[in-house]
Amino acid sequence: MEESQELPEEGQATEGGSLSTEAIQAGRIAELEAQLGQARQEAAENWNKYLRERAEMENFRKRQERLGADRVQREKKALIHKVLGVMDNAERALAYQDTMDRQGLQQALRMLLWQMNEVMRGEGLTPVPSVGEAFDPYVHEAIEAVEDSDQPEGTVVEEVLKGYKLGDETLRPARVKVSAGNKQAQA
Repeated sequence: MEESQELPEEGQATEGGSLSTEAIQAGRIAELEAQLGQARQEAAENWNKYLRERAEMENFRKRQERLGADRVQREKKALIHKVLGVMDNAERALAYQDTMDRQGLQQALRMLLWQMNEVMRGEGLTPVPSVGEAFDPYVHEAIEAVEDSDQPEGTVVEEVLKGYKLGDETLRPARVKVSAGNKQAQA
């Protein structure tokens, strides 16, 4: 005689009329293990994606730094190349200084100054207007207040050191003497 021992399926009653809790638990354990395996696989994939993205971001950052440094180096070379032209002309003027009279030397210096100003203007450098202008603390640095001036109070009367702007930014403020008004006329 053949005895078959079939496990009751979930929800079926056993001989005693109760559900086989062992069979239900075994099925539930298998299901949870499958879910756990799937979650672990998904977690491993996400971790690998994270590592790839992180490496890609680090490579992007390094590439941007390298591109920025290369751009700065190219711009420096271009500016230095322009300044070298002015330096070459200054050396030529010095080589011929013995053969030049005072007026010729002054003309050479004016030409060098003009050439340097053109190079700087091409790079966006502009002088700060000063004499006769109202004092502006953003572009002027007052070094002295001058009394008995014909100019109204707060007007720049003398520029001691020229100031420059690069674009809209003050690169170096102009050092100026400012009128304090005519104190004798007010009395």
